[in-house]
Amino acid sequence: MIQAVMVINTQGKPRLAKFYEFQPVEKQQELIRSVYTVLSSRAEDVSNFLDVESIFGPDTRLVYKHFATLYFVFVFDSSENELAMLDLIQVFVETLDKCFKNVCELDVVLNYSKVVYSSHLAVTNVLHTVLDEIIFGGQVLETSSTEVLKAVEEIARLETASNAISLVPKSVSSWRSR
Repeated sequence: MIQAVMVINTQGKPRLAKFYEFQPVEKQQELIRSVYTVLSSRAEDVSNFLDVESIFGPDTRLVYKHFATLYFVFVFDSSENELAMLDLIQVFVETLDKCFKNVCELDVVLNYSKVVYSSHLAVTNVLHTVLDEIIFGGQVLETSSTEVLKAVEEIARLETASNAISLVPKSVSSWRSR
């Protein structure tokens, strides 16, 4: 099972943190700091796989990928395959690249809860939407970035359609504005 997904910049600021097992906020912050400390002290030419039992408890592994100014980190137990988790990071990043047209840290920060347009469709909170289409409840749902992108576009269509529906008749809303 996947226990956590984190996106941390090279200064140690978390840009996304999702824990699939309950952790109090203070514990989440401590875990993020510990992960950053370990990652930032590693050389570029070493393995992307780590045993993190001292941080997350027994039977826990971590895989990460460093892209530009961001570390993409997955924490998981022994029931998951390490190479599959590394590939899943690649799927996540590829899908974000397709949504943002070459994702960078500024996209993650500035468009975190903003609307991103894809084929004239709007999706709010793209980062979480993409992640939730790939992983839900710590279980892998989808490994194809094309399928994830289709699901995100469908969510965008539904959001656009639901935003177009007005529950209050226009005559009532104009009356309230007087």
